[in-house]
Amino acid sequence: MKRVHLLYLLCAMACVTSCKSFKATTTGPSSTAPRPRQTSNSAVFIDDISVTPGENRTSVTTSEPKKPVFNNRVVSASNVDIESVQGVQIRYATMLDVPVEALTNVPLLQDLDYWWGTRYCMGGSTQNCIDCSAFTQTVIKDVYAVQLPRTAEEQYNASTPIDYVDLREGDLVFFQTYGRTISHVGVYIANNKFAHASTSGGVMISDLNEEYWKKRYRAAGRVTK
Repeated sequence: MKRVHLLYLLCAMACVTSCKSFKATTTGPSSTAPRPRQTSNSAVFIDDISVTPGENRTSVTTSEPKKPVFNNRVVSASNVDIESVQGVQIRYATMLDVPVEALTNVPLLQDLDYWWGTRYCMGGSTQNCIDCSAFTQTVIKDVYAVQLPRTAEEQYNASTPIDYVDLREGDLVFFQTYGRTISHVGVYIANNKFAHASTSGGVMISDLNEEYWKKRYRAAGRVTK
């Protein structure tokens, strides 16, 4: 009888020891599955995009320029912002008083937008200041890939004369603002409007029918490759 009780006691002790060992095995760290990295405020996902609790949107930083640019600034279809394109078309359609769908040369509008408001200075050719012929030289090169001479009179001599009624986008309009030679030049856009670097307002758009320009208009010219 004592032998039977002893056998029961040994079996009970074996069960208790076995359960403790099992519990220790299941609650310990796994040797095959690494423990996930803990972060206190944010979770980091693929592509280095971080989401912080409490924020409603994610912020992604890219190396793309905010607006398409020219010359040493790269333009490609992959970095064109559709909303930006529509915005520049609407803005210039309003200034030119033409339908938005009539403005199809987006690079021209974007180049005008880049230079818009740049102040005038004789001999200047940067965003700090620019003169009329440097402006037309830069725009024609940027948009139409044509290299013009530097001065207004040289650009006049290098272009093919056209009649006023035949003016179209990208043509040059020439003025005699002082002296006896061509002293000012602009780029025709549409609806009698031209873009130029004005001595009074910097890079802007003016109307050929304005009294000041109407009196000083001398010729129009077209440039080709």
